[in-house]
Amino acid sequence: MLPEFRTEPVVDFSLEANRRAMLEAVADVESRFGRHYPICIRGREVRTAKDFESTDPSDPSRVVGRVAAATPELADEAVRAAWDAFPAWAATPPDARARVLLRAAAIMRRRRFELDAVEVLEAGKPWLEADGDVAEAIDFLDFYAREMMRYSERQPLVPFPGEENELTYTPLGVIVTIPPWNFPLAIACGMATAALVAGNTVVLKPATPTPVIAWYLYDILREAGLPDGVLQFLPGPGGAIGDVLVGHPLTRAVSFTGSMAVGLHVNELAARQAPGQRWIKRVVAEMGGKDAIVVAEDSDLGAAAAAIVASAFGFQGQKCSACSRAIVVDEVYERVTSEVVRLASAIKVGPARDPANTMGPVITESAMRGILDYIEIGRGEGTVLCGGNRVDRPGWFVEPTVIGDVRPGARVEQEEIFGPVLACVRARSYDHAIEVANDTQYGLTGAVFTRSRARLEKARREFRCGNLYLNRKCTGALVGVQPFGGFDMSGTDSKAGGRDYLGLFMQAKVVCERF
Repeated sequence: MLPEFRTEPVVDFSLEANRRAMLEAVADVESRFGRHYPICIRGREVRTAKDFESTDPSDPSRVVGRVAAATPELADEAVRAAWDAFPAWAATPPDARARVLLRAAAIMRRRRFELDAVEVLEAGKPWLEADGDVAEAIDFLDFYAREMMRYSERQPLVPFPGEENELTYTPLGVIVTIPPWNFPLAIACGMATAALVAGNTVVLKPATPTPVIAWYLYDILREAGLPDGVLQFLPGPGGAIGDVLVGHPLTRAVSFTGSMAVGLHVNELAARQAPGQRWIKRVVAEMGGKDAIVVAEDSDLGAAAAAIVASAFGFQGQKCSACSRAIVVDEVYERVTSEVVRLASAIKVGPARDPANTMGPVITESAMRGILDYIEIGRGEGTVLCGGNRVDRPGWFVEPTVIGDVRPGARVEQEEIFGPVLACVRARSYDHAIEVANDTQYGLTGAVFTRSRARLEKARREFRCGNLYLNRKCTGALVGVQPFGGFDMSGTDSKAGGRDYLGLFMQAKVVCERF
């Protein structure tokens, strides 16, 4: 009998043995720099005429891996391979499918430091952020395995005389999975394995900046016993192959995490019936955020400032859940922002492989330039209180930036920047702060700091977001503890890591037999 699910603890890097093991893992991964990573279809490696490079954002001259670039023709072949493998995998008992995930979780635990190191070097994640990502991937595997066992149990129905009625959950078919680069193992793992354990076959198109860590996921699932053809690994530029995958007549559903613009395009394309398509495609979309932390005058101001900084600048602000707006009641605005500036100014920025650095690079040069452009916009919409510049060193480094006295409705207060930029807004009152927080097209995460029970209850009722945190930071949702997903333009509120999630990749069938 399986033990009850528990979240995976993160590694304590203050222990010398763990620090040494991590440094050795970083050196080992660096020794494999430049290795080639193929496309994998039907369990066979496929090499193409064109490769692309995955580079270290801390120093882009360092090539983490050379990766085969898929073509539209290979995208079509990958979907057809998944279609061919679907009947046998769907017929595999749910417990057997779940055991593949449980074994994959055990493999990830054994390869923990290696996976951490790949994330540090390919995604630019500081050590703790990288390890948190790997821990979350393990959690998804353990949690979804148990969830599939629960879904496979006899489901309760109201008895009816003279009949036997049964409800079972059946898989959908081929699922196209398009994960993001910011949680390149955890989200890729959660999206793909939820679909797999439910009995679907999957085409995994990893994010272009982080295909190497996605290949490790593919390799681990194969080692765990996933049959050939059940999962296809299809790296390549999204523009060239994404539309083929989403629009394919044999694609049954699309699971996407990324920007609002791309998510809306995926949703629109999936809604069109392709010639030969015999179903309405499902879309599970997790998109952007413009998340706010509201601070009332009766708060623990030090705790609020620390939570704002941790939420705004963890992993360089490259989280859809990151705090990009601090909305502070005017009475304590100066005290809170001055503490935020003090804490942000103390953040050490540098190469992610150095454990002394708590903030690494942003993911690409184009991301860096976009962030710097927003900072320039912010100079005209408020006052830059700290940061505001590129760090003068190799790599895509931007200083943690705090912009004060930003008015509600300003571009840096409304538009997702996806970088280490925080807009601070004065609110006339707590009620006004909640109004400002809600005045956005997004609705992913939010937080409120107050000692007032009445105010906390008002936030429960009126703060419109999928994940609301009271008197804590707005990042760091745990699998099974805080199912994650947002409202409005933040996506379909899929609640990843929750008891509803697997149902998105299955359909319920009722059989009634009269005696």
